[in-house]
Amino acid sequence: MSFLNDVSFRPELAEHHQAIDAIADEAFGPGRFARAAERVREMAPHDPALSFVAEHDGAIIGSVRLTPILVGGTPSLLLGPLAVRPAFKNRGAGKALMRLAAEAARQKGEGSIILVGDPPYYAPLGYRPLPSGSVVMPGPVDARRLLGLELLEGALEGLRGAVLGR
Repeated sequence: MSFLNDVSFRPELAEHHQAIDAIADEAFGPGRFARAAERVREMAPHDPALSFVAEHDGAIIGSVRLTPILVGGTPSLLLGPLAVRPAFKNRGAGKALMRLAAEAARQKGEGSIILVGDPPYYAPLGYRPLPSGSVVMPGPVDARRLLGLELLEGALEGLRGAVLGR
């Protein structure tokens, strides 16, 4: 029996915020607040309708959030944080959360999702490197870690400019 059979995935609710913050602290530590992606999340709130939690045995073990952004005036979404409690990593919950969020965004009519992350982890989910210098985050980012996912064909083609909240 697969571990994921014992995990339920649901939309994020306000009652989940404390657990989500604890998981992000555990995963990224206090340095997470200095990251460029965190600067973007300070500009605009995440969309709870596009943000999800994973629950196992009554406890929140992971979460993913999508934040509406503009890239040079073009609407997109910023993914993150994606975090799973250490005891449950590498068992599929993070990727399941990613797929769920992407499908919800696609159904809502969003065109693309961008993130800062490790290409080997995100490539199997359809994320690909963005052209170097095309998307400008509000802080330093390794260009090789700036990735995008097209939800609508061609949505990443013209994605250029500074990232702002929308």
